[in-house]
Parts: sequence; structure tokens; C-alpha cells
Amino acid sequence: MTIKTRFAPSPTGYLHVGSLRTALYSYLFAKKHNGVFLIRIEDTDRERYVEGSVEALIHVLNKVGLTYDEGPVLQDGHLTEKGDYGPYTQSKRLEIYQQYAQQLLEQGSAYRCFCSKERLEKLRSDQQLAKLPTKYDRTCVGLDSKEIQTRLDKQEPFVIRLMIPEGETTFKDEIRGMITIQNSEIDDQVLLKTDGFPTYHLAVVIDDHLMGITHVIRAEEWISSAPKHVLLYKLFGFPLPSFAHLPLILNPDKSKLSKRQGDVAVEDYLKKGYLPEALINFVALLGFNPSGDREIYRMAELIDSFDLTRVNKSGAVFDLTKLNWMNKQYIRSIEPKRLMDLAAPFFDETLNFSLDQKERILEVEKERLTTLQDLSPQTHVYHTIPEFDKELLIWKKADQQDALHHLQQLEMTFRNADEHIFTDRALIEDLIKKYIEVNQYQNGNVLWPLRVALSGQAQSAGPFELVWVLGKKESMKRVQQAIEKILS
Repeated sequence: MTIKTRFAPSPTGYLHVGSLRTALYSYLFAKKHNGVFLIRIEDTDRERYVEGSVEALIHVLNKVGLTYDEGPVLQDGHLTEKGDYGPYTQSKRLEIYQQYAQQLLEQGSAYRCFCSKERLEKLRSDQQLAKLPTKYDRTCVGLDSKEIQTRLDKQEPFVIRLMIPEGETTFKDEIRGMITIQNSEIDDQVLLKTDGFPTYHLAVVIDDHLMGITHVIRAEEWISSAPKHVLLYKLFGFPLPSFAHLPLILNPDKSKLSKRQGDVAVEDYLKKGYLPEALINFVALLGFNPSGDREIYRMAELIDSFDLTRVNKSGAVFDLTKLNWMNKQYIRSIEPKRLMDLAAPFFDETLNFSLDQKERILEVEKERLTTLQDLSPQTHVYHTIPEFDKELLIWKKADQQDALHHLQQLEMTFRNADEHIFTDRALIEDLIKKYIEVNQYQNGNVLWPLRVALSGQAQSAGPFELVWVLGKKESMKRVQQAIEKILS
């Protein structure tokens, strides 16, 4: 049997971090077992549909590296599909759902309900006041075939509801074990709405069966709906897939992760300069721990170690401090060309740096970045030195004369050095350290005024790195300006 999983989002806006984890776990499980991972768009709730969200979803999944085997794809800016089990968009599958709903009607497993919206709202309100479960009262179950036909002839709007049988429904959850729910707790769920569109419950069962899904991995909020789905599988005679319901992702105060307490959209984190690799690594560990003795995992390692039985039952806290730490590790260790590709949009294009300058700046500044968004303000110093007080040039117990002396000597040292030295950080360091060692100076007395002269800041990259990025001409110019500042 080929393992097949799916990620089936609704196109209602941004990709939630929790949805990314669902997609990731589905991807990891499929790839671990050499299976198939597909994307299906569940767009039957037309009131919540957001134009362009499918394209945005595909873009984000591609960016974070979740390549899928089947589903909608963007080709030359247009949506198309790949795979043999489409359409992969539910609004294009309406006839299929209607046929299966008719089958349930014919076998007595479902019934038409003509109740108005107003009656249903009053019923619900009355039940709530009486502190009763809010369920449909099966008024329309008692309609005979003649009355039904009369209403159909009058074109009265109706929905099709599932007739929940007596008894209980039991199913196995790969994370939580056996779960049993009394059927008396389950409402006669609407399967087909008045507009001919299916509800989630009907469409998801039919699509998962027809598309060959073997493992349904989704959020724990769907546990209460699982018995309805299990009943539908049995009524249709479909083989039951394996279910795995993932724990919630929580805010630090243990409430459900929400936009009220911070960003929840994957797009927002990418825009802020969190690396896709770091985000995937972080999200993978929200409820799953491959080994317990490390934090950094590449995608191949996550695939190799993934196991549904090791997913926690309890909620996982979204720890921004941990994500920031993890992102720093990736920025420092990722392959330079890949980092440059990711960092390119975060350079201030008005500064007109060359590619070589950008590469040097990134190499120097990456040690001080939490996200790539931090890059832009830190690059301005390489274009224009900020105004600073000349007192900043003085190292601890030294004085202006000491700072002036070293800056004058360093300017002369730079002037006399060959141009090629300034293309190599190691040679620059040797040049400056030789001046310190030959004259038996203290490092701070020399390096502090040099760094301030080059950056105009109390905190910046080191002087060797600054000279390497700025080059001989600009470094000499800034040292000369610092000398003039002291003398003025």
C-alpha cells in the first residue's frame, strides 16, 4: 500500500502557523514512508473565500520547501493542476458530492430538511435557554414522500442531513489511542447546503476516499467531527483511513495561539526575515521531539526521524525566544549563496551597494542578526557614517591625544599598504596587529578608536571586518575625518 497524505486548507487568507505544522507533519510522514503528499483546496465556504489566497498559499509552501506530488500549481502565473485524482479544488467537484448525497438519501442514511433559518435559530436559542444540547430536532424526518415531493415541486430550499444512528462510534487515533463518542452527542450534520455546495464533512470524506488518502493528519479541533466522518465511511462502504489529531499550538499564557498576542501568519514571519529553514525546524518541534538531545534539524533529518507516535498529546507553546535563537543559528551557518538569495530583499536599494559589497556586509553582519529584517538598519553605516561625538573615540582611561596618535599612525599604515591586503580579512588583521605588537600597544587603545572612526558607533562590527567591507579608500577617508574631528 502506498502511503498518501494531504493538506487541505481553505482559501480564506493567510497560512496560519498551525496550518503549516499540519502540512509539514503530513509531508514528513509521507516522505518518511516513500509515499505521496497532495494539496487540496477546500473552498466550499464561498462567503469566506479570499481572492488570490490559493496563489499565496502555493507561493508560501514553495518558499518553505514543502513540495507536493499532486494538487494545484502555478504555471506562468496561472493556476493549473498536477496529478491523476483531480480536480483538486472542491468547488469543481460539486456533481460528485451531489451524487453521493443522493446515494445516502436513497439508502435512508440521510434526509431532506426544509426548516427555515429563522426556525433553526429559535430552536437553538430555546435549547440554550433550557440548557439542552443544541441539536436539530428531526422535525423533517417525519415528512412523508408525498409532502416532500410537494415541497420539491414548489422549489422550497432544503438541505440534506445525515441521519445519525443510535449507539456509539469508536475509532483509533494514532496519537491519542482509541476514542469513543456516544452517537447521542452528535447532531444530524448538514451534508449538502441549499446552494448545492457540500459541507466540510461530506466533501472531506468523499475526497479523501477518491484521492486514496491513507492517513488523515489534522488539528485536534476536528476530533469532535471524526465520528461523523467515520459513520460516513461506513455508510458509503469506504475503507477507513488512519487518523492523527495534532495538539494545539499555544501562546505563552497557554491560550490558543491567536493574532491578539502576536503574528500567526507564516507570511508575516517570512517578511520579517525568518529563514524558511529555521521556521520549518521550529514548527516541526512544536509537539514533536526527534531525539531530545538537540534542536537543529535539516529537512532530511526531520523526515528520517518523524514518527506520529512521538507527537505529544498536550499543546505546544509557541516560544518566540526559541525561534529567534534558532533563526540566528541558521543565519550563521547556512550556505553563503543561499543566505544571499534570502537576504537580497532586505538590503536598502537606495544605498546602491554592489553585489560584492552586499556579500561582504552579509558575511560580517550575519553574526549580529536575529532576523534578516535587522540587516537594513545595520547596512547604512557602510554607506554613510553617522554623526558622533569625538569623545566616543577615546578608549577607557586613555585620552584624546592617545586616540589621535593611533588614528594618525593607522592612516599612514593604510596608506602605505598594498591594495590587495584590503581584499582579505586575515591580511587586514595581520597588518593592524603587527602595528600593535611592534609598538607594544594595548589592543583597546588602538582598536577602539579605529572601530569608532570607521562606524561612528559604540557597538558595531569589529575594525578588521569594517576595513574589509569599506576598502582602503573609504577606510582612510573615515579615519581622516575622525582625526579632523579630534583636532577641531
